Amino acid sequence: MSAEQLIACSILAPLLGAFAVLLFGRVPNLRDTASSAATLVTFSLVIQLYPQVMAGDRPRLDVLEVMPGVMLAFEVEPLGMLYALVASGLWIITALYAVGYMRGHSEGNQTRFFFFFALAISAALAIAFSANLFTLFLFYEVLTFSTFPLVTHHGTEKAKKAGRVYLGILVSTSVGLLLLAVLWTYHATGTLDFEQGGILAGKLAPAQIPILLALYAFGTGKAALMPFHRWLPAAMVAPTPVSALLHAVAVVKAGVFSVLKIVVYVFGIDTLAAGDHSRWLMYAAAFTILSSSIVALSKDNLKARLAYSTISQLAYIVLGAAFATAAGVIGGGMHIAMHAVGKITLFFCAGAVYVAAHKTEISTMNGIGKRMPFTMGAFFIGSLSIIGLPPLGGSWSKWYLALGAAEGENLIFVFVLMASSLLSIGYLMPVVIRAFFYEEGKPEGAEPGHAHEHGEAPLLCVLPLCLAAVGCVLLFFGSAELQALIAPIVEAR
Repeated sequence: MSAEQLIACSILAPLLGAFAVLLFGRVPNLRDTASSAATLVTFSLVIQLYPQVMAGDRPRLDVLEVMPGVMLAFEVEPLGMLYALVASGLWIITALYAVGYMRGHSEGNQTRFFFFFALAISAALAIAFSANLFTLFLFYEVLTFSTFPLVTHHGTEKAKKAGRVYLGILVSTSVGLLLLAVLWTYHATGTLDFEQGGILAGKLAPAQIPILLALYAFGTGKAALMPFHRWLPAAMVAPTPVSALLHAVAVVKAGVFSVLKIVVYVFGIDTLAAGDHSRWLMYAAAFTILSSSIVALSKDNLKARLAYSTISQLAYIVLGAAFATAAGVIGGGMHIAMHAVGKITLFFCAGAVYVAAHKTEISTMNGIGKRMPFTMGAFFIGSLSIIGLPPLGGSWSKWYLALGAAEGENLIFVFVLMASSLLSIGYLMPVVIRAFFYEEGKPEGAEPGHAHEHGEAPLLCVLPLCLAAVGCVLLFFGSAELQALIAPIVEAR
């Protein structure tokens, strides 16, 4: 199969899987088998592009010319390869987990759920392989609308309200800011193609560059940079597999991936660094990192705490891009993968606790680790990766981000990263301590009583979260391969 065919098939495989889900919707076992098969086929197609990208090739597929000089086109470069591997790889375990969760919790409308889930993965891969801003913007919008039915899955008034916030913020920022930035870029350069070193060098007055950068940074609402972050906590009303999709597999990663790709291939890090044009973005990202971590400390609902943790961790990637240094970009790219695996572990664990014990509030989880040792053990591992402690993957991405700050002589942000890690300990470790060291059945603010008898969640919930926890460890030892994959985007610029 040629590289062009691999690109097309990688994007189309989840789409075909979605329609297979509809076809077998009346037979749950066949439907779920079709969904799982689509995940394996998609990943096997994506992984075949990896050797070519590592060899320095940039496979490209031109689909059609939309207007003079603007193509609907796909090109596989290192950053997109990384995001595609994350999205397609984590889809495998997320699909397994979703079967266990949806059945274990007796969720309705499961066929619709798996259909839109597959559509979202197809859109995410199209974003990963986008060759220009037009293609990226088009599938960025497709991803928004394909995930809306997942956010509103339960159909309750609370879910509908969350859906309105979700759609309102993401569409208004993309149409009002991101689209304006794309049009401005085309007017200034005459092209929307992504190019090594950026396309804006010498095309804008210095005073205009920070303004255009702001349009991109805030227009990419999926990056959840404050103040455009409210959609993410609101969307936690959705089933836990959707939370995993939003936080780890596709949606938020599409946002920070887009910001990083635009910084590298539209602005060029040399252009940003030469005029110190992105310093304001460093402070905006740092504010998001610290303030959302502080908010996380106050949340008793586990998914809400994890949601604000995600907002903080996403800003790490934006901060790495804003450093406009080689190490910062590499650290930001690595954090896409490290955070994805760590955070999907935590959300899987939160969902497993809900399925097995029907608990959502941290204050009610006293002693739960004794009944669910695999789940809470995995939560401990995922937490250490998010905190950034070795031998877990998150330690390497944070190391490169700190190097990026030092490389650009922005030492204050090294302290921001250190403070954020301490805050992460503050909002994650109490969950682990409560689970393993508190007496069961005595939640704060409640009468003492006996907990409901329960053990671990169904196997299809527990197995994926254990695999994700193992992935946190494997990423620590495989960090050299990630670094080697990303490094070419900041070389020979």
